[in-house]
This record gives sequence, C-alpha cells and structure tokens, in this order.
Amino acid sequence: MLRARNAVAVVFALNGFAMASWMSRIPEVRDALSVTPGELGRMLLAISVGSLLALPLSGSVVHRFGARAVIVGGAAVTAVGLGICAAGSGVVASVPLTAAGLFAFGLGTGLWDVSMNIDGAAVEREIGRTIMPRFHAGFSFGTVIGAGVGAACAGLGVPVAVHLVVAAIVVGAGPALAAPSLLPAQEREEQASAGGGVLRAWAEPRTLLVGLMVLAMALTEGTANDWLAVALVDGYAIPPWLGAVGFAVFLSAMTAGRVVGTVLLDRFGRTQVLWATMVTAGVGVLLVVFGGWLPLVFLGAAIWGLGASLGFPVGMSAAADDPARAAARVSVVSTIGYTAFLAGPPLLGYLADHVGTLHALLLVAVLLIPSALAVPAARPSDQADAA
Repeated sequence: MLRARNAVAVVFALNGFAMASWMSRIPEVRDALSVTPGELGRMLLAISVGSLLALPLSGSVVHRFGARAVIVGGAAVTAVGLGICAAGSGVVASVPLTAAGLFAFGLGTGLWDVSMNIDGAAVEREIGRTIMPRFHAGFSFGTVIGAGVGAACAGLGVPVAVHLVVAAIVVGAGPALAAPSLLPAQEREEQASAGGGVLRAWAEPRTLLVGLMVLAMALTEGTANDWLAVALVDGYAIPPWLGAVGFAVFLSAMTAGRVVGTVLLDRFGRTQVLWATMVTAGVGVLLVVFGGWLPLVFLGAAIWGLGASLGFPVGMSAAADDPARAAARVSVVSTIGYTAFLAGPPLLGYLADHVGTLHALLLVAVLLIPSALAVPAARPSDQADAA
C-alpha cells in the first residue's frame, strides 16, 4: 500500500506540473499571439470545454478500463495538447492551433483528474485515515515546480515552445512509469460496479451541494491559475518572470495549506475549516488587488493560496465518503466543479476588458460569500444524514 500511496502522489504531482507549465507562460503567450484579455479568456475556454466533455464520461471510462489505464491515457493526451500549444504559441503564432492544443490538454486532464482522485480515494480507504489533502498537496507541489521552472525559463529567455515540449515529454512519460505501482484495475472496476449509475448521483441533493461548494473553490483556485500572473504583470507593470514568481508564491502557500490541512480537518471538522479558508481566500484577493506595495501584494497571493488550499480535496473526500458510490459521485462533483473553469476564463476576460485584469479578480471575493451556504453539505455523509 505504501507503493500505491507514493505512486498516486507522483501522479498528482505530475498533473500539477503539467497545469503550471502552461499557466506560468500565459503572459508571454498572450503577447506572442497579440490577443486582448477578452480574447485570451475565450482561448482559455478551450481547456474547460475539453475537460467538461471528459468529466461526465470519466466514471464510466474508469469502470470500463480501470483508473490506472485512464491515468496513463489521460496523461498522454495532455502531453499531446502541450505539444500542440507549443507549436501554436511559439512556432506559428496561431490562436486556433493553440486553442486546439488547449482543448486536447483539457480533455486529457479531465480524464486524468477524475481517475487519480478515484484511485487516491481508494488508497485513502485502504490506509484508513484522511490523506486526500496530502495527495492534492502533491498536485500543488507539482504546480510549484512547474511554475518555478516556468519563471526560470521566462527569466532566462527560453522560448515557450522549447519549454512546453520538454514539459510534454515529462508529463507523458511520468505516469506510465508510476502506473505499475497503482492499485490493480480490477479493484477499481469492482468498486465502480458496486456503485452504479452516474445519473443517479446527479439526483442526490448532498452530492449537488458538495459540487456547488467545489465549484466556488475551483473558481477561487482556477482564477489564480489563469489570471494571477497576468493581473500582476498588467496591474503592477512588472516583468513576466516576476508575475510567474507571484504565481509560484500562491502555489507554494496552497501546497503548505494542503500539507497541514489534514491536522486542522481532524481537529475542527470540515465545515469550520472550509468556512475559515473561504474568509482567508477573500482577504488574500483583496490584498492582491488593493495592496499597492509589491511585498504586500505577494503576501496577499500567499494568503489567497492558503485559502484556496482545501476546498477541492475536501470536496473529493466528501464525494467519496461511501466507497460503493465513490466513482459516480466524484465524477459528478468534478463535473460541477470544473464548470468554474468553463465560466471563469471568459467571465474574467470580459470583466478585465472593462475594469482591468487586476480589479476583475474581485469577482472571486464576491462569489465566496453566497457559496459559504453550501459548505455544511461537505460534512461526512453519516453526519449529514443525521442532521
């Protein structure tokens, strides 16, 4: 089981590395393609479209082929997407080609994301204690590495195409090497079969409320992924490499929050911790937007990262509370959550065209207020049933 745990952590980390490798170069891609914030938002929408096509089908695909195979296949599609993005943004400067790469990237990461969460939840149940936030800390650690490499490449003048092609090779090969240590496919199939019906999960009020909470926290995290570096560059007139550093600060704080989050969750429970993280994220966004002084702005990015750290992993754990229904519910909650990545880029891009990229980030702080009402649904299912 130790080998399976470590393999799942590696897979999460590589998924984060893939995401941050792309996100850290967005300011330079934007400049190379000569697009406005609104046009950039519409191009980034291709990631969300690919993911949202994959996510509703992922539970059934995992049931048919096993999580291990879907992880490897999803990573391969993600790598192809990165390669196409490299060509579209760094070789021929084509928005349609880059968008096609982003679509493949989203399709691959959608399959990869659900399958690794299903496998991670299975390992968590086998071990018998809460470790899902630690897996997501592995994802965040991968994003820190990816953002750090991206910042270094930007600072050293490494072409975007070269950087993304090398990242694609790592992303495609890594999960294939880790796959033999993941839990056997037949175990995943048995659990998925026991659960049955993704459609049934769509009719469960608790699952839908958990999905809405994850939607808000995914927007909190995803907005920083898509727009933080761009907002820092545009709003504070700093070079792209320093914008990537600010993004890395956010990711580092989010990683730290996920590492220590299991202790807080065990002591105070899901509801109290999630409410506290929402307040923290809102304060961080306000500091980023209104801080003025760059060290204070970077402190805000760190606070934002802490606040965004636990919502998504806790939502995955809540969806997987019942092992017999885990595959279906994780698929549903992931689909709802990733709607933030569908709506977020164009919405933030539209706002940025009118109020500036930096002030558009305030949308996150505003939406966290009503989303707090859905937090109680994330309590363990036996407690939710008793309430």
